[in-house]
Amino acid sequence: YNFVKDWIRVWNSRDISAILSHYADDVEVTSPMIRISGYSDSSTIKGKDEVGRYWKEALKKFPDLNFELIDYASGENCVTIFYISVSDLLAMETLWLDENRKIKKVNVCYRPI
Repeated sequence: YNFVKDWIRVWNSRDISAILSHYADDVEVTSPMIRISGYSDSSTIKGKDEVGRYWKEALKKFPDLNFELIDYASGENCVTIFYISVSDLLAMETLWLDENRKIKKVNVCYRPI
């Protein structure tokens, strides 16, 4: 639960360095927002540097970003976080963790509330 609370806290702080500190260098992120936003033709981006560039742009587009935790579920080396995201979307984000408890893979799903 502390991991989840801290993840929400750093996103709401909008501190890109703090956000990226949770992620492995070779992280892979899949989200429909990557394609919808026009950032890429694909919904998947790889590598902490590329992910950081995408999130910097996203934070500029959503200056009022504030994630609201609803619940979470833990699995073997993964956690799924249920939260209210930007534009009042319900997000379900699964984070897979490496041996150092850094996030190595992300898959995000959304639906309107």
